[in-house]
Parts: sequence; C-alpha cells; structure tokens
Amino acid sequence: MRKKILILICLMPCIGLFAGEVIRFEDYFEDRGLRVDFYFVGNAAEESIVIGRLVREGAWPENPDRLLDAFEYGKYTVLVEDIASGKLIYRQGFDSEFGEYRTTAPARAGRKKVYERSVRIPCPKQPVRLKFESRDRNNVPRPLFAEEIDPSDTGIIRETVSSGDETFVLLENGDPHHCVDFVFIGEGYTPSDREKFVQDAGKYTGILFGTEPYGKLKNRFNVRAVLRTSPESATDEPRQAVFRKTMLDASFNALGLDRYLLTQRNHLMREIAAQVPYDAIIVLVNSARYGGGGIYNDYCITTVDNDRSSFVFLHELGHSFAGLADEYYASEVAYEEFYPAGVEPLEPNITALPGGKVKWADLLSPGIRIPTEYGKAERDSLAARLGRNKKEMRAALEAARKRNAAADEIRSVENSFKKKSEKLNKKLDELRARYSDLEDKVGAFEGAGYSSNGLYRPMINCLMISHPRNEFCRVCQAGIENMTGYYSSR
Repeated sequence: MRKKILILICLMPCIGLFAGEVIRFEDYFEDRGLRVDFYFVGNAAEESIVIGRLVREGAWPENPDRLLDAFEYGKYTVLVEDIASGKLIYRQGFDSEFGEYRTTAPARAGRKKVYERSVRIPCPKQPVRLKFESRDRNNVPRPLFAEEIDPSDTGIIRETVSSGDETFVLLENGDPHHCVDFVFIGEGYTPSDREKFVQDAGKYTGILFGTEPYGKLKNRFNVRAVLRTSPESATDEPRQAVFRKTMLDASFNALGLDRYLLTQRNHLMREIAAQVPYDAIIVLVNSARYGGGGIYNDYCITTVDNDRSSFVFLHELGHSFAGLADEYYASEVAYEEFYPAGVEPLEPNITALPGGKVKWADLLSPGIRIPTEYGKAERDSLAARLGRNKKEMRAALEAARKRNAAADEIRSVENSFKKKSEKLNKKLDELRARYSDLEDKVGAFEGAGYSSNGLYRPMINCLMISHPRNEFCRVCQAGIENMTGYYSSR
C-alpha cells in the first residue's frame, strides 16, 4: 500500500498534494528553528546515531503549514512527537553520505566510519520525543534512535546566529515562510575573491531561473548568499596530491570517486547557512575542475568554472532539492546494489515497473509501449565500443611516446583511432535518428539508477542523465514543481 500511495503523491497536482492532517504550528512550536547536530556511525551491517549538540536558530524559514512530509523520499526520516499527547507533530525525510557509504565495498567489508549530519526541526514549546528511522533493503522504515528533548534544557546552545559573515540578497519575493529559500555558500574563495563569489552567485541564480520549471516558478523563490572566506582558493584533489586550506574542507574523491565532490564539515556548513533563512543549501566551489554532488534534504555542491558546471549544478540540485534519482547507468559509481532488485525506488523519476505499473502514468505519451523500446542494446554496444576505442587510443599514444616515436607516427596513430570513433559515432547518430520520434515522448526507457537492466526512466534525455539542451524531462519537472509547492504557498 505504501508504494501505491507514493505513486499518487508523485503525480498529483500541487493544489491537492499536501492535503491531510493539519498540525497547528503555533500549538506546538515557536517561530524559530532547532538544529540537531549529530553523527552517523557504522558500516553496512551496523548504524547508530550520536547527538552532538542542539542549537537554537533564527525564525523558522519553512512553511508552517507543511509539518508532515508528503513525499516519503530519503533513506532516513526525522520525527518529532509531542510527549504530552503522543501526537506526531513533525516529520521530514532525508538522505546522507553515510547512507551512500553503507552500500560501498569498504562498508560491506566491515569498516566503520563517522559522518557529520544536521537536521533542523521547529523549536518545540514543550518536551518532545525526537526520533530517527532508517529504511531497510525493502524501503520499510525501522526505528533507529529516540531521545527526549526539553526546550528549557540549559544545554541547548542559544548564541546569536550571526557569525559576522557577509550576506547578500540576490532575489526576494516574499516571506520566507511562504517562499522557497535557497542559499549559496562560497567554498575556496579567499578575501580577494569576494567579487568573484558575488558574480558566481549571480551567474548561477541566472542559470537556475533560465531552466524550467524554475523559470515559471521564479516568483516563489528567495535567493541569498553567504560568504566566509578561505585561506586558500579552490579545493582538495587527493588523487592529484592537491590540497587546499578551505573553510568547508570540500574534497574530490568522495567515496573513492575522483569526480565526486563533497564536504565533511556538515555542522559548520549548517551554522554558516543559518545566518539567513534557507530551505536548501548550494555550495559553490571556486574551481575549474569538473565535479560536484547532491544529497536529498542536505546540500548541493558544484565547482563553478568548468564548461559543464551549469549541468552539474542543475543535476545535483535535482537530487538535493527535489529528491530526483540519477537516471544514468553506464558510469563508474562507488555503490554496490544501491537499488536492490525487485524493490521499487522511492524517487519519483525511476521505477522498477512493479506489476507493470508506471508511477508517472498520468504523464505517459498516448499509445506509448511499456517498456519502451528505443534501440538500447545497440546503443549500449556502440557506446561500449567507443569507450574501448578511447582507452586503446590513450594506451597506444602513451606507448608511442614512451618509445620516443616520431611526431608523424604519433599523429598517424591518433588519426586511425579518431577515424574509428567517427564511424562509430555516425552509426550512433543513425540509430538515434531511427528513434527520434521518441525523444519528446514520456514512456519507460530501460536503464536508470546505475542499473542497465530492471530500472526505467521517463524519457530518453533529461538533466538527470544527460541532455543536449540541459533540460529536465517532464516527470522531473513535475517533481520539482511539487517540491516547490511543498515549501511555498503562493
């Protein structure tokens, strides 16, 4: 039954998406946030939570009428129960790098690690029970942690949220309670890079609202930026033996992937963000290297000066803000069985077709076949041959240089491989042309969620896999619109 409910939630219009039990905010909460800084500890077989500290923040920036999460996204859930009545008064799903780590080979081998994480709840007026749940392999929530919180506890930190960092307003459309609030945080910007950060934040604000559905929803958003400068520019690149002293210690090679860029300073990131109202955090990294990351209801991070940074930014924000899944499948990842076979994913844009049903049924193109044939086997074969040809070319060129081959010989080797690639690309273009009528259709195209078989995506092209025009497919656009409607009420 839970999966059927999720399918309906993903496709219902925003106007009716959030109907349900009404919790009167003022009955249970002050108009301020309470940040819970905690630690995930464990490996693939074990997980636990240790609370670090509780911190009172400024005014509650989220929609006070949206206290019970409508989406059921995320491997984890934070819940707040009123102790006096036993009533559930707040619920929100989220993900964590720790949840990703648990699916990797080191975690499966038993290596324990510790990860920082923060969640923010409305500050309660009376004692409450804070609970965390974790989903098992079948996506069934299981109890993970419970502890009582008394808002009068003298151990709760009540310092001012201001840290003296410079803040900027890039777009303001209304009360944070009823708008979506994005905040850009600068990473790897030195004091002399201040103007560059201002320009970068403005540039990516423009990219955001130049992309649908954000463009048509622009009047529902506020955008701010916070800059705490770093001693050095850029970021760590461990495999290249490059290390920079930066404010958030962001680093490539997260979970062993060279392009995966994350920060381990989650508590500090939240402390910096709390100086302005925010619903979603975007970390801009002052680097030209390709890479980034996005974790649902945590943060999005991207470098700013790469040719593909705009794609990375929009793609990773799709994860962190809207809970969208990766739709690619032919790429190196650290995860092992991230989506267990036979289990319907939680995300709105990929499906295992349980019982042959499609969770985005209302958006399917008329008469489309399910699953939708699009020449996948031939596409995969050609893509694999192109990949092998590229590797063989690199190896041949390296061998030629090692034996001090003449420049003409090196050019000849390079040209022979390039001609082979041109022939393969021509065949790939011809194949795409045969199925070009499907490129604007919504169906169920096999290959998604890091799996070549058994998982399906809505359209051939999308920002969550790749798109020649950096566009979200119609199902992902609907997911972004629904999340925007959740945080806003305009």
